[in-house]
Amino acid sequence: MNLEQIYFFVCGAVLLVTVLILCVAVIMPGTNKWNKRFFVILFAIFVLCMITFFVDLLVYNDPSMATAEKITAYFEYLLISITMPMFTAYLLRTCGENWRKSFLFRAVVVLWIIFFILLAIAQFTTFFYYVTPDNQYIRGSWHSIMVAPVFTMIFINLSAVIRRRNELSIKYFIAFMIHLLSLQITLFISGMITVTVLLVTLGVCISSLSMFAIILYDQIESYVGQQREIAHQRASIMVLQMRPHFIYNAMMSIYYLCAQDPKKAQQVTLDFTAYLRKNFTAIASENTVPFSDELEHTRAYLAVEQVQFEDSLFVEYDTPHKEFRLPPLTLQPIVENAVKHGMDPEYAPLRIIIRTRETDFGSEIIVEDNGPGFAPADDDCEPHIALANIRQRLEIMCGGKLTISPREGSGTVVIVTIP
Repeated sequence: MNLEQIYFFVCGAVLLVTVLILCVAVIMPGTNKWNKRFFVILFAIFVLCMITFFVDLLVYNDPSMATAEKITAYFEYLLISITMPMFTAYLLRTCGENWRKSFLFRAVVVLWIIFFILLAIAQFTTFFYYVTPDNQYIRGSWHSIMVAPVFTMIFINLSAVIRRRNELSIKYFIAFMIHLLSLQITLFISGMITVTVLLVTLGVCISSLSMFAIILYDQIESYVGQQREIAHQRASIMVLQMRPHFIYNAMMSIYYLCAQDPKKAQQVTLDFTAYLRKNFTAIASENTVPFSDELEHTRAYLAVEQVQFEDSLFVEYDTPHKEFRLPPLTLQPIVENAVKHGMDPEYAPLRIIIRTRETDFGSEIIVEDNGPGFAPADDDCEPHIALANIRQRLEIMCGGKLTISPREGSGTVVIVTIP
């Protein structure tokens, strides 16, 4: 494979990559309209750049294609330069500055206008560059003057990025630096070497991919943020939708115990208060909590339920492993689900076992009951909805998972795995 074939292969491959990136930028949800429009225009320019490079390769060795060579040279200069003011606007907007009123942006625009004027003049003179009748690209003695505004724009943007490094995330800072340095280096080398189509192609490719990384980062961050908010709202709804009859029964139990067993009434009041406090604390919690907090919440809930059901509800705790974290409102709703759907006068007293263990993959919580269970195929039933909400929050907040299986004999086993 000769050098020309390598040029064609690389330009074709990069052209395909930039087209795919442009398609992803068009269809990708999550980014705001301004950012999406910016990236679509930016990648459209990169695609046009690669098309002009490809055309340049096609006509470069054909003596009869001097006019085509001159046109492609013009668009190569123009398209690469126009990304500089765009980048300045994006940088300022990312840092929360008004790019329309920024002196920095106006300075870069003025430099681009100067370059555009010089490039237009170059089409009618031989001072900057020209194409001979036999299709030979020649740089004029003033070529460096023409490209000086482009180098200045890149240098100004580099300085602006470095100056605002504390206002940028590390990923943005690295992507911006790669984008600008790759252009600066490739354009500098192209000023020293005549045949540099492949080099410039690679430079544009690196620049486009670094900017595409920002899109992916934004998209992932936005998606995860939205999912966290959804999970948090669902948790809040679960708290606000506490069973009215549970609250009513708890209050009535306290009422009767005040006369029958005042000391026990005080204890139930403390347990019920702890239960309510943990529920409402969970509304404000956006991060994982220690398992010990979840266990305290669950104990308070079960203590209140055991007052109501007396000899019909028995609980066993086997939780030696407690040094891990999990999303709030994970264990208590699982246990509440077991009580709500496991208490049945036709069955024996409900027994719930809560266990924890440390495994090679992380931590496990096992909640086992001997109730009637529920049909796994009934996807719309209430226990499935509650457990599905817990499953989603586990996946989003800590990469955990929840599995449900029938217990041997009767009942249900729910296992929570925390990596």
